[in-house]
Amino acid sequence: MKLLDYMQNKKTYLIAEMSGNHGGDLNKALEIVHAAAAAGADCLKIQTYTADTITINCHTEPFWIRTGLWQKEYLYDLYLKAYTPWEWTPLLKEEAEKCGMDFLSTPFDFTAVDFLESVNVGFYKIASFEIVDIPLIKKVAKLGKPMIISCGMASVEEIQEAVDTVQAAGNPNLVLLKCCSAYPTDYNVMHLNTITDMQKRFDVPVGLSDHSVGTLADIAAVALGVPVIEKHICLSREDKTVDGAFSLDREEFQQLVADVRAAEAALGGVHYGPDPEEAQSYAHRRSLFAVQDIKAGEAFTSENIRSIRPACGLHTRYYEELLDGKRAARDIPFGTPLSWDDVAER
Repeated sequence: MKLLDYMQNKKTYLIAEMSGNHGGDLNKALEIVHAAAAAGADCLKIQTYTADTITINCHTEPFWIRTGLWQKEYLYDLYLKAYTPWEWTPLLKEEAEKCGMDFLSTPFDFTAVDFLESVNVGFYKIASFEIVDIPLIKKVAKLGKPMIISCGMASVEEIQEAVDTVQAAGNPNLVLLKCCSAYPTDYNVMHLNTITDMQKRFDVPVGLSDHSVGTLADIAAVALGVPVIEKHICLSREDKTVDGAFSLDREEFQQLVADVRAAEAALGGVHYGPDPEEAQSYAHRRSLFAVQDIKAGEAFTSENIRSIRPACGLHTRYYEELLDGKRAARDIPFGTPLSWDDVAER
């Protein structure tokens, strides 16, 4: 599994979340798998629920979505058109693995966990809305497989309870994701600096589940050292699928991967001194030169020597020493890099 390998090698693990962007079409779902692989995603993720396992078929006020991307929908109707048919799961998993990706799903109830175990998924994601479903977290944690938990909307106490539940089950393989459960997410409510606090507070790796438009937040998260980034992918936002408004299309996801890998390369490690690529530039540092013809025995002055580029003369640290009564040991033509052989009675 790439997830644990990447975390050991401090490389960002990129999850492409399909969600309901297949629009109920298996061929489109498979096309999204291929698009994610072509873009360079490390993992293809789906969600495992039905309308009846995530809510109930009730059209009363509590089930009515009042605001946001899905306003004026009832929960049951939304999930009925957004869910991924469970019989697709083995096909999508097989196709993802053929393409060199890991396969991941989010279960939303016990039956989904049992089903995903039957198709031998390698690890699990708990969604932000389910971080308060302690029995679900406990059931998944007891499987001993790596877990990712999104923390959208969650208080410190709620996150701590989820972490404690996983650890009490004897499962050490937990990653938390900083998340804002607004769709799409504005930058001013992302609070990415919380990632650093979460890492210290909960003493587990912390990544990012990103519902913002574009890739800027993801690059900022890489700079904070996140081990995992999850981002929704669609074939085209013109398809008007349920999550399309805050998903990247195939070309944008490819750019995300390229930007993340470039950011990782730019961060590099701790390094001082010149790199081999800087060798040519290194030669153009400053050093001490004769900027006038200087006769043997003549004193060095601020008019006849200067600190200039390139770097083939004496180090600039000796400038004041030369001006302190030192004289030329021989004739020094204009443009000569100074050496100690040019200095009398040093």
